[in-house]
Amino acid sequence: MTESKIGFIIWAAVGVLFFAIGIHAFFAGKPVGFWANAKTPEIEDVKAYNRAVGTAFLAYGGVFIFLGLPLLVEPDLMIFSTIGVMFATIFLMAVYMKVEQKYRKKQ
Repeated sequence: MTESKIGFIIWAAVGVLFFAIGIHAFFAGKPVGFWANAKTPEIEDVKAYNRAVGTAFLAYGGVFIFLGLPLLVEPDLMIFSTIGVMFATIFLMAVYMKVEQKYRKKQ
């Protein structure tokens, strides 16, 4: 097995972890956290909030795996994967901020 195939398998395994996080969010009873080491805000509709966060993580996992495909074609194209993940992560954070704003308890 070539190094690029092994690299893609590792890349895809990380994408599958994002899928697992998204699935966990769908079935969580309490509001799921997004930011590391930060307290989850008070949420009005926990089920809808968790579904929105879960959907975001599932989409991110799919995009993450898709962005790893250049590793199978030409390992030198990994720069595109890296830049793509950077923009996808920024987009995920922006989506989460909108989700949090929508479901946060009004005070």
